[in-house]
Amino acid sequence: MNGRTRYAFSTLGVPGLPVAEVVRLAVAHGYDGVELRAHPEEPVHPGIGARQRAEVAAEFAAHGVGVLTVAGYARVADPGDTEPVEALVDLAHDLGAPYVRVFPGGRGGPDDDGTAVRRLRSVCAFAAERGVRVLLETHDSHRTGAAVARILDRVGSPSAGALWDVMHTWLGGESPADSYAALAPHLGYVQVKDIASAEDTAPLPLGTGVLPLADALAPLGAGGWLCWEYEKRWYPEAAALPGLLTAGRERLAALVRS
Repeated sequence: MNGRTRYAFSTLGVPGLPVAEVVRLAVAHGYDGVELRAHPEEPVHPGIGARQRAEVAAEFAAHGVGVLTVAGYARVADPGDTEPVEALVDLAHDLGAPYVRVFPGGRGGPDDDGTAVRRLRSVCAFAAERGVRVLLETHDSHRTGAAVARILDRVGSPSAGALWDVMHTWLGGESPADSYAALAPHLGYVQVKDIASAEDTAPLPLGTGVLPLADALAPLGAGGWLCWEYEKRWYPEAAALPGLLTAGRERLAALVRS
């Protein structure tokens, strides 16, 4: 990567927060962008209309904050999943976001890879027209870089790429060096977090847990996006994210410089 590294945080860390407050947090704590969780319980999701989309885009633009990703919940390796990826792509286009996030969500069967390949291929032309890239996250049924790269190699389109969640590749027993080697040809950006152990995945402030963040960021160099996904939505007992944001960004910046 080349140029200046840019920092984002996920709204998974501030569930249900109004858009204006999300933008205020980004500005106050020095973040360049935000990964928007696109779920009906959040203010921004595919069901909102054109006027609301324009208002959201204007709010972010007015404060110089980017919408990095529309983080959807489509499960492209699950043949029973019906969430339309095209709707997520349309929302990302309307908000000026370069990326859509999808999950594998396979059922552990022999056809999971083929299902994901077909579904991603089916949306690639549409995504290219909208100027959006669909990123498959290292997650659940395909948590390693090798597993996600296996799908993307077969898709063979620049409109489909990878989102590297460093926790899931680590939980999958893959070293950061191996994850990066597999994902580099497809990499959109990196999602960071920290946890106490493989058995305790409640979110912690960056640098206070066991995840090998320094090793994961070392091959990236300067440039591109890093997004902190602090999973407060799933762990209500976790510390509130806003008070951790500045220290988290500074921790990431120190790792990028090291």
